[in-house]
Amino acid sequence: MPLMRRRPLLRAAAVGGGAYMAGKSRARSQDREMDQEQRLQGLESQPPPAPAAPAYAAPPPPPSGLQPDAIARLQQLGQLHDQGVLTDEEFATQKSRLLG
Repeated sequence: MPLMRRRPLLRAAAVGGGAYMAGKSRARSQDREMDQEQRLQGLESQPPPAPAAPAYAAPPPPPSGLQPDAIARLQQLGQLHDQGVLTDEEFATQKSRLLG
């Protein structure tokens, strides 16, 4: 028992100091949480960012329908086929080349 009575002031100071540090640590932690909550609420209240434009330009869509020169070429091939100058196979080959 004599040891317990020797330094009561030192013991009280150690306990008090530990409690003080624990309280400060908790206060700092709560402050950080409050700041984080405020930042999150600020971010949630902002409008969403606009979608980014693509980094590349898409190629233009292929032209629909036949070009006037392709139509004229098909008419010439038809006339040559009707005259007998082109065989059925030659006509089909040339026609698929123009259309495909």
